[in-house]
Amino acid sequence: MDSSSAFSQPNFYDFLNRMRHPASADLVRAIKSFIVSFSFHTTDAENDSRKLQDFLVTMESTIKEHPLWAHASHEEIDSAVEGLEKYVMTKLFNRTFASSPEDVKADLYISEKIRLLQHFVRPDHLDVPRVLRNEASWLFAAKELQKINSFKVPREKLLCIMNCCRIINNLLLNISMSTNYVPAGADDFLPVLIYVTIKANPPQLHSNLKFIQLFRRQSKLVSEVEYYLTNLISAETFITNINASSLSMEESEFQENMQSAKIANEETVTGHSSVLQLSEDDATTMRRHGKEIHVNLEGCLYPFMGSEAKELTTEDVQQLLRLYQQVVTRYTMLTKALARLSLHEEQLLHIMKDPAGSTELKKEIEKRIHEGAK
Repeated sequence: MDSSSAFSQPNFYDFLNRMRHPASADLVRAIKSFIVSFSFHTTDAENDSRKLQDFLVTMESTIKEHPLWAHASHEEIDSAVEGLEKYVMTKLFNRTFASSPEDVKADLYISEKIRLLQHFVRPDHLDVPRVLRNEASWLFAAKELQKINSFKVPREKLLCIMNCCRIINNLLLNISMSTNYVPAGADDFLPVLIYVTIKANPPQLHSNLKFIQLFRRQSKLVSEVEYYLTNLISAETFITNINASSLSMEESEFQENMQSAKIANEETVTGHSSVLQLSEDDATTMRRHGKEIHVNLEGCLYPFMGSEAKELTTEDVQQLLRLYQQVVTRYTMLTKALARLSLHEEQLLHIMKDPAGSTELKKEIEKRIHEGAK
């Protein structure tokens, strides 16, 4: 199966329209029953994956024999199963994505490590030949990876990876055609992908890769798709285990660079966290006098509040992205901690109104977060 068929544009709305037809009642019952069945069992990513894969195979056979798809082509059947995967995984996303404390911990670890590496890792450290260096193409590739959390279904997340890798591959092909340089296959591709991944620091990288591996239809993880996915998994492993020797660097230099990066990141976080210290008067002033926002928040509080998009430098955007990733990761951990507390929003608001209750809640949340990080 070639990669083009793996990423042909399935007509999701055609699938939904057929599901509204009275003749599809048996299919609708089967789909709803499958989704509901997940609520009867504790979350287990491997087991959930097996259930999904078996269900998709069974439903593909059922669809082929169903009157609504009588005389349908192979492409139409494939499109229907793609629509089914999208529908089911959208419904099951909250259960199946980053579903364990270990996943959350791995996401946080690699995100924090990449934030440190961004300060000092350069193409030279990864032995990327000078002829292959193209910051503009690398930036486009990084942007594709950064889109991955904009989607909830495996196919669309995988498409972000494919777009990123194709940009890199096209760069290598163009260079080989315009120069005498002969690309060395994966030996050239993987180092560039590692560098692009470090530049991008895609959100929840570990969980996204695991989600795609487990819940994308297995028959689609072949050929070009399999090659690119495997390379990004290799990039994740390399970054997770990166050390001085990985970067052809002295141990003392590596440790010094990591420590300097930690200090720089801590200063950035400290500067931005000072927003929490704004007084009530400051907040009132900001609400009543929008013009004063630029003046009052200049400097360490909200340095970009008065800026326009065209004024931001590449470094500004990277700094904003790092802060955003921190917020998302920590919000995810907090949300899961609250879920383990089994608190509804109304209960939380009621407890927070009571100072004593607020203190106890804070202690319990910290305990749950600590448990989840183990």
